[in-house]
Amino acid sequence: MKYLLTKIKNYCILFAVIMINEKFMSLALSKAKLAQKHDEVPVGAVIVKDGIVISTGYNRREKTNCPTAHAEVIAIRKAAKTLGSWRLADCDLYVTLEPCAMCAGAIIQSRIANLYFGAYDSKAGCAGSVMNIFDHNFNHKVSVSGGILEKDCSSILTKYFRTKRIKK
Repeated sequence: MKYLLTKIKNYCILFAVIMINEKFMSLALSKAKLAQKHDEVPVGAVIVKDGIVISTGYNRREKTNCPTAHAEVIAIRKAAKTLGSWRLADCDLYVTLEPCAMCAGAIIQSRIANLYFGAYDSKAGCAGSVMNIFDHNFNHKVSVSGGILEKDCSSILTKYFRTKRIKK
């Protein structure tokens, strides 16, 4: 009986974690949709500390003509400003697309504790798809989980690029 109760408790905890991750990824998806409305690649990011959203971001490369204006970098900058520190050690980052090399480096440098991403990126993903920067021996380790609301995160990107190709 004790074994069964432990199993049920563990299942409930796992279910709660999944629900929390999906909640924050849904918010990141809403930011991706905002990027799409501005004719940007639809990627959104959310940074959470102690269960509270402290910053959000979405791609702004076209608007700003800045190659570093990725959703993750924008969210990291806002979070650092909000907290008054570049060290985001107790923060979690939710992003709709697997980070590129630049964003993976920014995530490590900002000391983010946990990275959760939605869609895998077979062309530029640096959390396992093309390479895994997070597996290297840096001074900070980030816990990485991918595939959260993967279908929704992939779908918005697929539709965006399909529309772009048709317009050409």
